[in-house]
Amino acid sequence: MSEFAHIDTRTEGAVAVIELNRPHVFNALNRQMVTEIVTAMEAYDRNDDVRVIVLAGKGRAFAAGADIDEMANDDPITLELLNQFAEWDRMALIKKPTIAAVHGFALGGGFELALSCDLLFAAETAEFGFPEVNIGVMPGAGGTQRLTKLIGKTKALEWLWTGERMSAATAYELGIVNRVVVPELLLEETMKFAQKIAKQPPLSIRLIKEAVHKAVDYPLYEGMQFERKNFYLLFASEDQKEGMQAFVEKRKPHFKGK
Repeated sequence: MSEFAHIDTRTEGAVAVIELNRPHVFNALNRQMVTEIVTAMEAYDRNDDVRVIVLAGKGRAFAAGADIDEMANDDPITLELLNQFAEWDRMALIKKPTIAAVHGFALGGGFELALSCDLLFAAETAEFGFPEVNIGVMPGAGGTQRLTKLIGKTKALEWLWTGERMSAATAYELGIVNRVVVPELLLEETMKFAQKIAKQPPLSIRLIKEAVHKAVDYPLYEGMQFERKNFYLLFASEDQKEGMQAFVEKRKPHFKGK
């Protein structure tokens, strides 16, 4: 995918890597960049050779936030008609596992982008935060919602109201980050984990992701009904037959995603 101006893309085996590439502005997210990220994600989501998508940033940071210069003169009607956050909604429709590898800092829109991924790996020196309040606005691409669902109302309000930065260690303690690693090994460790998930049966991974996302919003009973249907659905797959047959025959299964 060489048509992009603000991101680089590549595949390593069954893992696709999308790297934010505006290092001169710490990967500040302008609207075109967000469109490119979503477009690349959707293309990899449709690519049968790709099983996991990793999102990372070039240069000294993951992403410094939204491009303030681009929106400083906007008004409510302009923003309503532009409907820029519809692009972010498309990220939530990606079926394959997405993992963010965060170094430097992920602030504002950069933090929202990281939270849009299923899992989050961070360098020990990484910092997270929503500084929007300091310039008279607030997160608009899901920050108040995703953070609250992850860490609860009172903790979320503390970080959103103060605009302060949290360390990778604090983000880990709050359950935002899955793994904290030394900066030099961030991408290597993220890729190692991604390759591990890529070896799992793709349909199981897909339907597990779908069910877990429902668990965040559904009452328990409705969530369990949804889980049950996905459980049943997997029994129509070749991978289920192969997985159980391999278990009986005491051999390693070979999953095809069918």
